[in-house]
Amino acid sequence: MEFQHELIIPNEGLPFKIFLFEGSRGNYIREKHWHTSIEIFAVMEGELLFYINHEKYPLHAGELLIVNANEIHSVHALKTNKTAVIQIPLRQFEGYFTAQQFIRFEGGVRGGKDSGNPSDKRLISLVQRLYNVYAEKRNGYDFRTISLYYELLYLLVTQYRVTEVEEKELRHNRHLNALSRITTYMREHYREELKLSDLAEMFGYSDAYLSRMFREYAKVNFKTYLQDIRTSYAYRDILNTDHTISQIALDNGFCSSRGLSKDFRKRYGVLPSEVKREKKHKAAEQETDSLK
Repeated sequence: MEFQHELIIPNEGLPFKIFLFEGSRGNYIREKHWHTSIEIFAVMEGELLFYINHEKYPLHAGELLIVNANEIHSVHALKTNKTAVIQIPLRQFEGYFTAQQFIRFEGGVRGGKDSGNPSDKRLISLVQRLYNVYAEKRNGYDFRTISLYYELLYLLVTQYRVTEVEEKELRHNRHLNALSRITTYMREHYREELKLSDLAEMFGYSDAYLSRMFREYAKVNFKTYLQDIRTSYAYRDILNTDHTISQIALDNGFCSSRGLSKDFRKRYGVLPSEVKREKKHKAAEQETDSLK
């Protein structure tokens, strides 16, 4: 299998993740991957090209695409674009599962000038407004962000949820869902001491089988995946807190700042201290600009 499992961590203080697509400058390809979150891409400027389970989906400004959990997809940004992305953890839809932790929404490109579905226009508007409110961070934005988010969930489950699914889809979902249950547990307990043998026993697998599961579906071994989770949360703490590197390391399951720095550089190509300095530099520039 030539695809990877993507680790998704919600924004600080939110039950979901929202951001601008990283391929905004064009000449960018996000290779085949999958995740357990529901993902929405809304193109505000430019265009993208999607491949979902070998199907091709061109996406233009004013259109969006819903990527379901466990769907293998890639994104080709050949030209410049501005695209808002929302990633919603599957557990947000627990009360609406069709069967066996499974929920699916109508696929295909939504919206565009030829769309006669008023729900499509409303959905696109919600995503764009949600991104703008979160990005601008004006007074009371946190309440408005959550308000728009739940309005988005309501629209998804009432207008786009597919209630009849084939057994083939359920089998495919089970195929990848086993690992996702384990990685979800790891994300919730990453600060603790986690061992492969303990997780294997907890979820009813042998050590060897669980190890193979990580190599085959996540494309990394268990230890690397765990450190990847810890490093991702540490990066978020560097950007959102004033804690020292040593404190951030301990808060996120590392034995020392040296251990964090090693894994951090391997993943991001820079040291935690460099990111921290860059954050201070940008804050100083913004403060200077505000005084002009």
